[in-house]
Amino acid sequence: MREGRQKLENRVRELRVAIQERFLALKTPLEKTPERGCPVSKQDTMESMTNGKVRAFVFDLDGTLIDSKTDLVNSVNAMLRETRRAHLPADLIASYVGHGAPQLIARTLGSAASDEERREALKIFLKHYQVKKLEETRPYPGVVEGLHELRTRPLAVLSNKPAKLSAEILDGLGLAWFFRGVYGGDSFERKKPDPSGALAILKEFGVPPEEAAMVGDSDVDVQTARNAGMLAVGVRYGFGQHDPQMTPADLYVEDLTELAGLT
Repeated sequence: MREGRQKLENRVRELRVAIQERFLALKTPLEKTPERGCPVSKQDTMESMTNGKVRAFVFDLDGTLIDSKTDLVNSVNAMLRETRRAHLPADLIASYVGHGAPQLIARTLGSAASDEERREALKIFLKHYQVKKLEETRPYPGVVEGLHELRTRPLAVLSNKPAKLSAEILDGLGLAWFFRGVYGGDSFERKKPDPSGALAILKEFGVPPEEAAMVGDSDVDVQTARNAGMLAVGVRYGFGQHDPQMTPADLYVEDLTELAGLT
């Protein structure tokens, strides 16, 4: 057990060094803090963690904890079929996921659709997704094992999909018990990447942002972590839109079992 934990800690250290070297190689521009105008690098964000220890984790859902791509795509195409529109390719639909169901449908229909058409299409999509949400959706490899290793830490889910749907999926997959709270795009006034949801969760946990991590597969998740002052952890799988050159996470993991090395 001790040997396995040491391997995880070594792996995390290697990831941190690799990311730091990558920032230097890319000559990542320094950011200015509004208070003092002092340059702060991405590396400083990582080093601000208290001795590298993370006390709480906030997870994205789709593309991070669960592979829901097929059920989402099938539900969108069912909506398109019912509204007598042409189907769209799976990868194109998946690229629209991450900003919540209303934006998913708006991007699917395109700019020519009216507000009324978008509202009606959203209702139809949610009707189909309510039925299809657990047909093909499964946890990614390493998710159950990784969450089990973190079970003594405060954990939460922050998704941009409706909270009720998120909770039902996690419950159906037997994952809900790992989390102290499951929050969706309708849980707070603003969706990710606005930091208000993540900060409210951490306040409830009694954990400061600098001692917490946001784990996700997309630019939205990285931006949420940045905006909240949390460690940004990216997963090397999923289907969210993520440009590691433009929006790099602080570190990346192959699966969630590596997260225990941060605690």
